[in-house]
Amino acid sequence: MYNREKGAVLTLDAGGTNFVFSAIKDNKEVVDPVDFPAYPDDLHKCLNSIVTGFKEVIKHLKSDPIAISFAFPGPADYENGIIGDLPNFPAFRGGVALGPYLKEKFGLPVFINNDGNLFAYGEALAGALPEINKQLEAAGNPKRYRNLLAVTLGTGFGGGVVIDNRLLTGDNGCGGDVWISANKYDHHLLAEEGVSIRAVKREYRELSGDESDISPKEIFEIAEGTKTGNREAAIKSFERLGEIAGFTISESLNIVDGLVVIGGGIANAHKYILPAMIKEMNGVRKTVKGDIFPRLQMKAYNLEDENEKALFLNNESEIVTIPESNKTATYHSVKKIGVWTSMLGTSKAIAIGAYNFALNQLS
Repeated sequence: MYNREKGAVLTLDAGGTNFVFSAIKDNKEVVDPVDFPAYPDDLHKCLNSIVTGFKEVIKHLKSDPIAISFAFPGPADYENGIIGDLPNFPAFRGGVALGPYLKEKFGLPVFINNDGNLFAYGEALAGALPEINKQLEAAGNPKRYRNLLAVTLGTGFGGGVVIDNRLLTGDNGCGGDVWISANKYDHHLLAEEGVSIRAVKREYRELSGDESDISPKEIFEIAEGTKTGNREAAIKSFERLGEIAGFTISESLNIVDGLVVIGGGIANAHKYILPAMIKEMNGVRKTVKGDIFPRLQMKAYNLEDENEKALFLNNESEIVTIPESNKTATYHSVKKIGVWTSMLGTSKAIAIGAYNFALNQLS
């Protein structure tokens, strides 16, 4: 790995309204974040804001930074640092060489990726994955997990995959993208149409008949009974999202086979989302003859539920004798997968992912 003692990595949380700048070293934030307006409609102002933000962070560092690494919305050619036609950033229409531009301005290596990938990488290296393995060890369970599928529930349906500490980017930078998967209720629709802020708002509006424009946060408050509204419709809105997300996650797990971590603003409603998601993941499939098989080869557990978490951590491995020998081997006859919400927080996980991605690329 690259020598981490040489300096920090500059990071950026790119929102549609504001840019938040920081710096990470040894998986920790080493400066107080600063923010500047994004100017999504004016390329000159937007680029100037990015440069100014990074310069402000550099002023507060004790040593020179070693790289710039951050998440930026797509579509993009992330490998070459080219940002494409962003719906929320009209200034970038036609393709903007943001990575090469920043490299010229700062004389530093620049790495750009999508937030789903970097969220997954942060959780795999410093979040949910090492934490669950630590808890398995404490429970006396020899099972260890090395792979992770992370999804974000927010404006869109983001995703990322880490296989044995290696981020799956894909040959076209599309590895781990779940948003474009088929929707459970209409395979011609994007999964994201059922797993996003707009999906929760639409579902609540249709179920409740309330045409007012209320946010998922307000819908969650209605579900909790702390705000006036149709509580049953609010709960069902989050359950529907969990069910549709669970469909896509299940399809992905048949390839990835790893721990699942949920992040993003809507994940705050996990008490309603995860039970529906787990129910979908533990569903069944059939053959033409009518034979029934589990939807997944693994049983899914809600790790936010203490009872389910205890069952997940419980050591159900067996010791079998090696034929024609007095030696033994461990047999994991029960296959399990856990679904957890982010322990780091989405933004922090993305920043840590960006930091480690830069170190890995520099090594």
